[in-house]
Amino acid sequence: MTPIRITVNGLAHRLEVAPDGYLLDVLRDDLGLTGAKECCLEGECGACTVLVDGRAVNSCLILAAEADEAEVLTVEGLGGEGLSRLQVAFLDHAAAQCGFCIPGQLIAAQALLDYNQSPSAAEIREALAGNLCRCAGYQQIAAAVADAAGVES
Repeated sequence: MTPIRITVNGLAHRLEVAPDGYLLDVLRDDLGLTGAKECCLEGECGACTVLVDGRAVNSCLILAAEADEAEVLTVEGLGGEGLSRLQVAFLDHAAAQCGFCIPGQLIAAQALLDYNQSPSAAEIREALAGNLCRCAGYQQIAAAVADAAGVES
């Protein structure tokens, strides 16, 4: 086992992780944060997207040991005490249908808005391209991100 120190959603944790264990497993199994979904386990779907030191990553592809000393933000920490502007926009635009992809979509969108507060429609589509939606709610999702950014979709 490998000791790591990781801050998740503002809370510091000291954990012992398997050398071949993934960040997704630590979040879901050790910390009980089930927002990041286990789906393809190949980095293709985006359902497990989290922010690691401000960068959107597929947590199914990152070894937990690689996140030692990192700051991680999951969908559970996105709004703090209430809903974030982005989460409210997703609700307002009915962007969450089945909800499976939404945590990853929200985190990818947050990464974009942290980097670019006024993204174009093309930049929004590009930022969300790594997140698959089986319900085909892409239009509502893009509209929600644009609304949260205060730009036209």
